[in-house]
Amino acid sequence: MGKVVVKNQACLNDVCGSHDARQIYEDGTSFCFSCRSFFGKQEGESIATTTTAPNFFKKQVGLDEIKDLPIRGFKERKITKEVSEFFDVKVSYGENGEIDTHYYPYDDGKAYKVRKLPKEFHWVSKSANLFGQTKFNGGGKRLIITEGEIDALSIAQASLDKYKKIYPVVAMSSATMTKALLENRDWIRTFNEVVLCLDNDEAGQSATQKIAKIIGFDKIKVAQLPEKDPCDVLVKHGAEQLMKCLFDAKEFSPVGVLRGEDIWNHFTELKNTISLPYPKCLNGLNTKLRGMRLGEIALFTSGTGSGKSTVIKEIVLEILDKTPDMVGMVSLEESIGDTAQKFIGMVLNKNLSEENITEEEQYEGFKKVFGDERLVLLDHQGSVSDESLVDKIEHLALMGCKYLILDHITIAVSEGAKGKTGNEAVDSIMSDLLKITKKHNIWLGIISHLRKGERPFEEGHLPSIDDIKGSGSIKQISFDIVAFARNMIADSDTERNTINLRVLKSRFTGHTGDCGSTIYNTETGRLNEVGILDFDIAA
Repeated sequence: MGKVVVKNQACLNDVCGSHDARQIYEDGTSFCFSCRSFFGKQEGESIATTTTAPNFFKKQVGLDEIKDLPIRGFKERKITKEVSEFFDVKVSYGENGEIDTHYYPYDDGKAYKVRKLPKEFHWVSKSANLFGQTKFNGGGKRLIITEGEIDALSIAQASLDKYKKIYPVVAMSSATMTKALLENRDWIRTFNEVVLCLDNDEAGQSATQKIAKIIGFDKIKVAQLPEKDPCDVLVKHGAEQLMKCLFDAKEFSPVGVLRGEDIWNHFTELKNTISLPYPKCLNGLNTKLRGMRLGEIALFTSGTGSGKSTVIKEIVLEILDKTPDMVGMVSLEESIGDTAQKFIGMVLNKNLSEENITEEEQYEGFKKVFGDERLVLLDHQGSVSDESLVDKIEHLALMGCKYLILDHITIAVSEGAKGKTGNEAVDSIMSDLLKITKKHNIWLGIISHLRKGERPFEEGHLPSIDDIKGSGSIKQISFDIVAFARNMIADSDTERNTINLRVLKSRFTGHTGDCGSTIYNTETGRLNEVGILDFDIAA
């Protein structure tokens, strides 16, 4: 616990000359942060003949001690005390009487990033947010993001010098601390535009690409600096030039113009694309599709109750078993509890609704599926109208999910189509999903419903591509389309539980047509591969 500060006064050492660096404590003692002299209870009686800090200051400083530290400007950086006061930046002094440490507050002083000059850093407490964020309300015309606190202070100083006002500017704690941007993405996107003013070096350029993906290309502009960073621009060229760099920021574009060897490299990359096979129970799909590939959208469609949920869960378990990747699931018709129950039963090879399974055994199944936290579920809580579902899907991709499931597209369209209706709504959301798939190089599995036709699909009739519900963009944008059906009213258990598979589209291979069957085991809750049936279900 630090000493309680009563007030700041001038130093009592004639050789110091500071007018406010001496802190007076509740017990009557005082300490000058400029000359590092400690004074006893009697005013003017110095009990420190050397510039040595008292014991309470020698140890690593805590939050309470930091709050008692003085605020100063940084003359060598052309940053005034007014700007430091706005952001509550504290300092402490070295034995030579010069500032040797900066304390940058995060979360209104609940955490501090400490910089021991010139470049030694550590944290007192920790924050995953942005420096300066609490000083500005969300929304407005422009937000500026830097990759360091001193750069944010420089930009604030420039705006204060030129416009007599500090406009919204925040900083990441480092160029690699992009998690803070992900955590605060919704707040950042309340601004009309976001100007990235990062260091003019390789690390800054690399960070620009990553940050643009996180925040969204539609918001991003990039400032071009004549020096390494905003601080250098302010010192060498002044406030007006720094502000001009910000106002002249160019829109970020991920689109490149390719020619020559670059085109060949893309071709060879396509040839070498790695395909993850579908599980053995769906092996017929591999004969037509050759598996799943990142950067593609696969559409799965069937009649109501035909086994879409089970098919998808078999695919998810295969991904978890065969890759180290994360999988994100957005199941808009199924609660988190229902999803967990089905997965647990499947890995235990037991029907939890029919068997009396101990809680210990169920928890073992839970750990097999969810224990390593690679399977992430979206808790939509029965509603997806509060925020854009597309944004939530992109958030899962940004978390690191390389495989994503959206079940199903119809509900997604009703929520996430930006006020559009009908086919226009479908076109809009499919376009957004394709952008996410390509931008983050993920595999996206989408479930779609079917139009009502003359022949009920619940009686086992396999659908055609024209039976897919929604606009033509669903069929056009999807790379693979898989249809399946089962006869839910057949006389025999075997026929009722058999799902026939058909590939309606494969952009990668071009192969289509019927591709075998899989059968549902009611005792284990799992699917098992079977050959093409000797009776014609689709007849």
